[in-house]
Amino acid sequence: MHLGDAINIEDLRRAAKRRLPRAIFDFFDGGAEDETTLRENRAAFERVRLLPKVLVNVAQVDTSTEIFGKKSSLPLAIAPTGGISAGRFGAELILARAAKAAGVPFTMATPSAFTIEQVAQEIGGRLWFQLYCVRNLDFRRALVERAKNAGYEAILVTVDLPVSGKRERDPRNGFHTPYSPNWRNSKDVVFKPSWALDMLRNGLPGMANLAGYPFSTPTGTDIVTAVGREMDAGLDWEYIQRLRDQWPGKLVLKGVERPDDAERAASVGCDGVVVSNHGGRQLDGAAASLVALPEISRRVGSRVTVLLDGGVRRGVDILKARALGAHGVLTGRATLFGAMAGGEPGALRALEILASELERSMRLCGVRSMAEIDSSLLCGTP
Repeated sequence: MHLGDAINIEDLRRAAKRRLPRAIFDFFDGGAEDETTLRENRAAFERVRLLPKVLVNVAQVDTSTEIFGKKSSLPLAIAPTGGISAGRFGAELILARAAKAAGVPFTMATPSAFTIEQVAQEIGGRLWFQLYCVRNLDFRRALVERAKNAGYEAILVTVDLPVSGKRERDPRNGFHTPYSPNWRNSKDVVFKPSWALDMLRNGLPGMANLAGYPFSTPTGTDIVTAVGREMDAGLDWEYIQRLRDQWPGKLVLKGVERPDDAERAASVGCDGVVVSNHGGRQLDGAAASLVALPEISRRVGSRVTVLLDGGVRRGVDILKARALGAHGVLTGRATLFGAMAGGEPGALRALEILASELERSMRLCGVRSMAEIDSSLLCGTP
């Protein structure tokens, strides 16, 4: 499809689905077990109703805001998404470039096909690093030092991953990483020539930041399974306090849904929390992120930055999240679908769609800036 014909994020999702082998698309698109939480992340936004103001001069509206004391063109950052170069070579670089061009932060995932240093040197911009807390403490410490030396602004510690969720689409599709066609998925690959040519030209990606990691699993084990087994199930608040001493930049906990956990994050010196259920990919049955947001914002929103992750597909979703107390949102799948559908222009198209929808929603609600978006616009909660 011509990217100009994509009028919403769902159009980009469908274009990505047409381009990708089913196993890879489902790896990006799917959730855990019955995918209840995956669906509920969207349904929560759809339940929120707005009470727009009228007769307000909205000839000029401003979608910009400050995130961690720096201006962002939107109250949005691109979320970390791992293994994405299996869908389009260089996807991490594509998203980082798009974020820089759009004036928003980009979060690099630990299991990226490109190194911490390469993204910083080649792309730059506002870079955040998502830390997977692997069991090997020396390797984990080295990741943090590398992000510090490369000039990353923030570390987002994934705290909802003591073990990998049971994502049932993957075994049904015979998916593993590094991805390789087999008897279960080769037929689908034949009918995806654009993807196949991309992989033939550039090779199947690995996970550059984990090069040299002393995996405890046997040789030949699927790297996704191996990484899941290496997550530190003993991760606790004591480590977060040690990390606070090691990391001079912004420290954010990603995967918080309880107000008491958010309060403790603030008390140990974290600069922010991401209200998230890992996009419905971990605990199926976890609360929708938007449902968990208001109470967390009420408890800690005046002390730390509160970001919302999960289910954002429309610009009006950003407005709703702001009205419910978020300072901003993370978008994972929305921008990923754009990158998978059309490379950097596709990622930029996704951001353009969200920005234009947000601007239109602001005008229709009678608000001119992020500061004017508050709970008075709400008619019912998720």
